[in-house]
Amino acid sequence: HDKIRPISSIGQVQSYMEHHCSNSTDRRILLMFLDICSELSKLCQHFEALHAGTPVTNNLLEKCKTLVSQSNDLSSLRAKYPHDVVNHLSCDEARNHYGGVVSLIPIILDLMKEWVAHSEKLPRKALHQVSEPQAATLATAHAPQASGTQPQLRKQNCAQLTQNVPKPGGKDQGSSKPPWRPPGGKL
Repeated sequence: HDKIRPISSIGQVQSYMEHHCSNSTDRRILLMFLDICSELSKLCQHFEALHAGTPVTNNLLEKCKTLVSQSNDLSSLRAKYPHDVVNHLSCDEARNHYGGVVSLIPIILDLMKEWVAHSEKLPRKALHQVSEPQAATLATAHAPQASGTQPQLRKQNCAQLTQNVPKPGGKDQGSSKPPWRPPGGKL
């Protein structure tokens, strides 16, 4: 593990975890980071499948996909206000070594939030362009045999699902624990 160069890629984090990390807490944190990056990559693919996109949404998605790629250089990446996560790192060495990695997730989430905001402005027709052929194929493959029974089955299934769900603030919460409070009782 090279302590002189900054952590510059997700691949480097993966390699460090696999070959140099012996501390179980560090391993859990690194694994959580890698899992989040993997999930963000899958979310990019999901967004891509939602609609054909506009130049703006396609550009945002490309930025996200580039950022979550294994070999992308993260060393110069820094989150800006309101995140400022890099400012919470303890010293210059940490800021210079881990700033890019710590900034990655907030920056990607901001880009995705912007993608969603732009996508919500698109007409409904555009949102279903990419997924319509898949939905039509699925609908014909799983067409109901007896059309008269289908709506009633849905109502029964919904009623059964909602029957066992505890209501928020309901009286059946007597067995749950109160929220954790730090010693001294004040937050």
